[in-house]
Amino acid sequence: MSETLTAEIRSEFGKGAARSLRRDGKTPAVVYGHGTAPVHVAVDSRDLLKILRKKVSSLEITIEGKTHIVTPRDIQIEPVRRFVEHVDLVIVTADEAASIAREAASSAAAADAAVNAAAEAAANKAAARTARQAEANAPAAPAADEAAAEEAPAEDSAE
Repeated sequence: MSETLTAEIRSEFGKGAARSLRRDGKTPAVVYGHGTAPVHVAVDSRDLLKILRKKVSSLEITIEGKTHIVTPRDIQIEPVRRFVEHVDLVIVTADEAASIAREAASSAAAADAAVNAAAEAAANKAAARTARQAEANAPAAPAADEAAAEEAPAEDSAE
């Protein structure tokens, strides 16, 4: 697990405090789980976005020198400007992190298989459509050649 975030505990809460954190390039977050009290933290927005874009299933977060393995539970994204407004991070054990990673990998594989099957079906459908169009156009071309051949001898006999 190479993805690590450093967090600092925040003491101010509410809309105004969250806005000032975001202005400073930080994202408010909360870390909870496994019987621990929720810890409100602030993480660097750029680092968080880099990690979340990789679609990681779990990551490490360091709070006051103590490292926790967490997984994102809820990510709130601002609808217009598309930045991360808030993140809920749940503490998990190493075994839970491994099982989450396996489930994510299997669901990603299933999604890839579905995409490949859809692409193959679309390619088959396009090939069938092209074949039907070729069949529809094929009889029309010889009939046009026959009509042109019939006109040519009529011109020769007129001379």
